[in-house]
Amino acid sequence: MLEYRIDRRSGVATYLQIVQQTKQALRMGVLEPGDRLPTAREVVEATAINPNTVLKAYRELEREGLVEARRGLGTFVRATLGAAPATSPLRGELADWARRARETGLTRDDVAALFTSVLDEHFEGDDT
Repeated sequence: MLEYRIDRRSGVATYLQIVQQTKQALRMGVLEPGDRLPTAREVVEATAINPNTVLKAYRELEREGLVEARRGLGTFVRATLGAAPATSPLRGELADWARRARETGLTRDDVAALFTSVLDEHFEGDDT
């Protein structure tokens, strides 16, 4: 089951972190249509955030057509995103690269900035 990690120092709204992490799980194939998301209660117990925050995130995902709430049963995945499965050979290469970057002294923020600049270069104008 998906476990959300909330970074209170990131400057990103908590509900958006939940939305982003859910979308990432959909892109990576961790979540597939039919899978149930953690209940709001489960997320609150694991993260100590307000239940309304979880519900706001789930409503946003539902508005985007990615999940559907089933009364009394929970929230379930309706659609998937992208095609970058967690087992992709590219994931291993990226993990090796991230390890080397860390060994050279780059911080997480340095790596994120570098990666974002490369993405911007190669995917300019592509919002997908």
